[in-house]
Amino acid sequence: MFIDYTTIELYAGNGGAGCVSFRREKYIPKGGPDGGNGGRGGSIIVIGDENLNTLQDIRYSKVYKAKNGSPGASSEKTGKNGDDIIIRVPLGTIIRDKSSDVIIDDIVESKQEHIVCTGGKGGLGNVNFKSSTQQSPRYAQKGLPGDSGVYEFELKILADVGLLGFPNAGKSTLLSVLSKARPKIADYPFTTLEPHLGIVKSGEYKSFLMADIPGIIEGASQGKGLGFKFLKHIERNRILLLLVDGTEVDPINKVASIKKELETYNKALLLKPLFVIRTKGDILNDIDKSMWESIPEYLMEISSVSHKGLSTLVKKISNLLDGM
Repeated sequence: MFIDYTTIELYAGNGGAGCVSFRREKYIPKGGPDGGNGGRGGSIIVIGDENLNTLQDIRYSKVYKAKNGSPGASSEKTGKNGDDIIIRVPLGTIIRDKSSDVIIDDIVESKQEHIVCTGGKGGLGNVNFKSSTQQSPRYAQKGLPGDSGVYEFELKILADVGLLGFPNAGKSTLLSVLSKARPKIADYPFTTLEPHLGIVKSGEYKSFLMADIPGIIEGASQGKGLGFKFLKHIERNRILLLLVDGTEVDPINKVASIKKELETYNKALLLKPLFVIRTKGDILNDIDKSMWESIPEYLMEISSVSHKGLSTLVKKISNLLDGM
């Protein structure tokens, strides 16, 4: 299941208390203080994992509590540190403090780490308070509380190429042909209900990541259809491919409609390289191409069924990405 948003409560562990203790050995009836420090509380650490593509794993664990540090002991023994909790998230995950609405980190690299909640520091044992004027201190520090809070985790897919278009434009079919991704494909609107990712090989040692975004309809930026729930996933795509059904009688209007939705949602999206791809080239025959070629963003015609133009499309995309 594709999950791109969740809210969870995080509690770092508290620091262990320092120990009040005095050295007691044979022949040393009044030894000095030897109380050790408390251990550090466990922290909550988020790590980027390139093998994940959903927040599903953390959606069902609404509360994370790290272990407290253990108290110090005699003989100046420091208490055991509390175990950290590691939360692995897909690349493109934004972490936001819900109370302040401040973004505290954006996980975009594999193995990138961020300590969201730091464990409390252990209290000092009484051995630390011995002085020339206080030879037998009978007090120690309590451990400090760990950080805590409610945090929003939001995933915005990181992909090189985003596939856009109205429902049934051929996006899922194209992705399934060019990669090993297997999105659901059927001849009815909104077959794709969640983004799908696929790796497209463009050479012996080259590839790029392609994302199939659920179909956009007029009013998507205001929440119609699947709405802006998935429009956010194209914000980080480097190139946008707008797929339009090749049998469309008014492609100019269709392209303008999609661009209007993108502009309404986020004007910055129109600053990205955007190319129009005419799909279903295997059934077009003698359909006039002049109207399509008048579209400024028009790139080429393809067919995912006959594979017409696919190798050329992959090569063009690869060259565009290399030049960015």
